[in-house]
Amino acid sequence: MARGQDAVRRLAWQSRTFPPICRSCLSTITSRPASTAASPVETAPIEPSPTSRAPPSLTASQSHSTTYSLKTSVLLSRPPLLTRALTPFEKSYFLYQRRLNERLALPFTRYFYYQRGTPGDVEWKRKIKERKTAARDIGVYSAYGEEGWNDEVLVGDRVSEPEEQVERLLRDAEVEVKERDVQGEGEVVKKEEVERPMPRVTEADREGVLGSLNRRLERTLYLAVRGAGRGWGFPSCGLGRGESLHTAAERIIVQAGGVNMNTWVVGNMPVGHQVYHYSQGIVDKEKRSELRGEKVFFMKARIMAGQANLKDNIFGLEEFQWLTKEEIQKALHPRDWNAVKNVLAER
Repeated sequence: MARGQDAVRRLAWQSRTFPPICRSCLSTITSRPASTAASPVETAPIEPSPTSRAPPSLTASQSHSTTYSLKTSVLLSRPPLLTRALTPFEKSYFLYQRRLNERLALPFTRYFYYQRGTPGDVEWKRKIKERKTAARDIGVYSAYGEEGWNDEVLVGDRVSEPEEQVERLLRDAEVEVKERDVQGEGEVVKKEEVERPMPRVTEADREGVLGSLNRRLERTLYLAVRGAGRGWGFPSCGLGRGESLHTAAERIIVQAGGVNMNTWVVGNMPVGHQVYHYSQGIVDKEKRSELRGEKVFFMKARIMAGQANLKDNIFGLEEFQWLTKEEIQKALHPRDWNAVKNVLAER
């Protein structure tokens, strides 16, 4: 009986949008037997709305699931080995700071370092007479003289150039040695040569050898490869069954560049991706799938030592080069360049 009354109350509540029911009618409805109150309510059939129509039947080609083949591409790079070249403003600023520090510092007390009358004291007097200051790389400048205020670099003066400063340091490091001549009559003054630092521009830079890692030492270089009848690109290959992107990148480096490289794949996540769409999908009727294109994921890697060797590669590669970002832009297809231009390092 209670369930029948509850059903009637729900019906009355649902009919609240219709004209109100008086108390006597409501009490009459609630006093009916449960079998009468629980009888089903007949409703008119509802016409389907235009938006709820059944979707059209799919064709044979549309019923296949869309798939993409997954590939891994390795961005193997050599980091910069030198700091970048200074701008003219930075050169002038650093020289000004060194000269200003010479003016503000206490005078150099040579007798604390050189005993009076010793060969070191004689050598110090000779050098201080030439450069007029204890500092060796700020040019001819007297911090405590009448021209001490004039510490800015003049236009056309090469004293702020790193090459000129290196030459001054080398000349200052040379030591004069007095020796007797063959006959033992006079003295011959010789200067002991100092080992010069390696230049920033290497032999590979001068000869334009793009396959050498000993070039563009201040820039990041990336490994680009090319096969027969194909354009330039990065080493890449499809993923194996159950293979991760990190493991695939390590395998591609060995299979493409050989085992004579000490490399490190940075992280497990890709730094970028690219999607290729085929002009016409490849349908596999057995798997009821349609291959629509390729999805390439770029993995970042570093080379620590060694060199690439394409002799035993399995991808048909014939040539490789180590290129900067600007050189890669010229070598790659515009579509491939747009996929990696925001991933490659500026220097």
